[in-house]
This record gives sequence, C-alpha cells and structure tokens, in this order.
Amino acid sequence: MSVDKATVARIASLARIKVSDGEVEAMVPELNQILEWVEQLGEVDVTGIEPMTAVIPNTLRLRDDVVDADPLTGGNKRDAVLANAPAPEHGFFGVPKVIE
Repeated sequence: MSVDKATVARIASLARIKVSDGEVEAMVPELNQILEWVEQLGEVDVTGIEPMTAVIPNTLRLRDDVVDADPLTGGNKRDAVLANAPAPEHGFFGVPKVIE
C-alpha cells in the first residue's frame, strides 16, 4: 500500500489537523515507511504462538468482597443514607427525569 500527498491531506482533514504543504510532503515517506514495516510484520510466522497482552504475566490482586458487619464502618447503611435523600424510590436515590 502506498500513500500519496492527497491521502495525507485527506487524513489530516479527517483528523482536523492543519498541516502545511511542506509538512504533507514530509509525511508521505514517513507514512509509507510505517506501512512497509506493518507489511513486514504480516510476513512473520506466528503459528503456535499464544497471543499475549503484556510481556510479564499480570494477575489482579483481589480481596474478598464482603460487607463489614460493624455498624460504624461497615455496609448495610442504605436506610441511613437514603434518609438524607430528597426523594428516595425503591431503595435508590430518586432523580428528576433529564431526557426529553
């Protein structure tokens, strides 16, 4: 695939980037080199190689999702929180409709 000046100008227009004619001329060979490199990556044989998302193995450190029974620091305070709400509805905060 090859990129010409018209294509670079069109891409800049779509991206809403103002580029001068000199910048367009400079970008043409750069973008062509990038596309050649991407084509070279397509030639690499990757059969039998598992896809990876990172170079090192990542695991999420999760804690148990439990509700603390302590009434001062724990959960299960819905009624106390909703007591301050101007219009609680069915255990949730009631808000005015904003979609017309």
